[in-house]
Amino acid sequence: MKTSHDQESVYEAVRKGYGEIAKSGSSSRSTSCCSRNDVAQAVGYSAEQLAALPEGANMGLSCGNPTAIASLRAGEVVLDLGSGGGFDVFIAGRKVGPTGRVIGVDMTPEMISKARRNVESYRRQGGLDNVEFRLGEIEHLPVADASVDVVISNCVINLSPNKPQVWREIARVLKPVGRVAVSDLALLQPLPAAVRDMVEALVGCVAGAVLVEETERMIRGAGLVGVQLKPKPGYVDAMESWEDPLYRQIAEKLPAGTKPSEYFTSLEIIARK
Repeated sequence: MKTSHDQESVYEAVRKGYGEIAKSGSSSRSTSCCSRNDVAQAVGYSAEQLAALPEGANMGLSCGNPTAIASLRAGEVVLDLGSGGGFDVFIAGRKVGPTGRVIGVDMTPEMISKARRNVESYRRQGGLDNVEFRLGEIEHLPVADASVDVVISNCVINLSPNKPQVWREIARVLKPVGRVAVSDLALLQPLPAAVRDMVEALVGCVAGAVLVEETERMIRGAGLVGVQLKPKPGYVDAMESWEDPLYRQIAEKLPAGTKPSEYFTSLEIIARK
């Protein structure tokens, strides 16, 4: 278990890294290896969804498509953990329609500012006024008990140094029979210490990843049921084939003859309260 000092160090590293991404408008993978839309389409977003987004909402940070696996319905209240520039919030907002609501929570002030600037464009494009963004940590969500129908998150929970607390918070804010749809990275086997210690890998969600079976234990430990975990190896394979700089650095630190997709995978997580 990380000490409070260790946890704060992780928070600061993540805030700094994602603050820089917010300022530049993209992650390294969307400038060095492929476009932001390439990354999003590789994990299942349609060209139509991407074209409808406000400028700058897509920063190439996805490792899955939680809005698709969530099967969102009109009128639902949705909470996005680690909402960044609003990418999944704006997509979810169109799905839940004028009677629904989508709340994005992010701990990086620069991301919240970026997302809030995009709200007016979202309103003009779709005629909807159903999204908001709140500054806060996913371990201490600024959301009332039993107030949310669906919790989504896209490649964010791995960044938390206290994942069991995140899952307890998810259970707290969900309404009875509320559901979870998360895309994240998970380990297939333990990472070498040299990879775990890379700050770049931490910001890229890799160093903070835990084993698939540990993820399931944390979810069930929070009281959630109906847990389904589906590995999606195509994401890591795509990043390798695009020679993503982070994944190349990781590959250089792995044992000879091995590759990143043997160690971690994109994981679809579904559960309910």
